[in-house]
Amino acid sequence: MSNNAINWNDVIKKQARGINDADLGEVQEVHQDNVVTKAGVVDKEVYSIPKNLAERYDGHNLWFKVTKEEAETLYKIKD
Repeated sequence: MSNNAINWNDVIKKQARGINDADLGEVQEVHQDNVVTKAGVVDKEVYSIPKNLAERYDGHNLWFKVTKEEAETLYKIKD
């Protein structure tokens, strides 16, 4: 599924996953060019991941072509 086929309204509050089933948190917001996710219970990590890295949405998870390490390095929003 190309990211053009993803209904972005449906992904709010769904899980975001990366390569090797990396936990990228829950989708909080969808913007024009990126998706904001939040992971963690106590120490929350927030990511802003480009929409063009979205691979597919299966109804439960929004899958991204990004590793956990890439998300930490490139897309984590610093406090």
